[in-house]
Amino acid sequence: MYEEYGHEFKNDESFEIAYRKVKRIRGFYSHLKVYIIVNVIIIVSSFNRDLIGSNFRDSGIFDWHTYTTAFYWGIALLIHSFTVFGMDRFFNDEWEEKKIQKYMDEKKSNASKWE
Repeated sequence: MYEEYGHEFKNDESFEIAYRKVKRIRGFYSHLKVYIIVNVIIIVSSFNRDLIGSNFRDSGIFDWHTYTTAFYWGIALLIHSFTVFGMDRFFNDEWEEKKIQKYMDEKKSNASKWE
């Protein structure tokens, strides 16, 4: 896709930044898709390993090792999401403005206490 439009925006820095951002977001969603598929396979196969004859034991449901891959990989996926989307999801401009206003109000009220 970049090759199709790259020549039109050859010197446009904002296009380059936007293109890299879109590629990173796409990479994250690919990572998420693989995470879901692989962990579903791992969890379902752990349930089936206890299938002996016609007896199905659900002990795999409560075993920690059934979910360890999903847990640790989930932490890595969370870190990946912060690198792609940044902390802006939680600490955006609106949050900054509220915090600045709060500290300014506190300072103003502390200053007026002694007057």
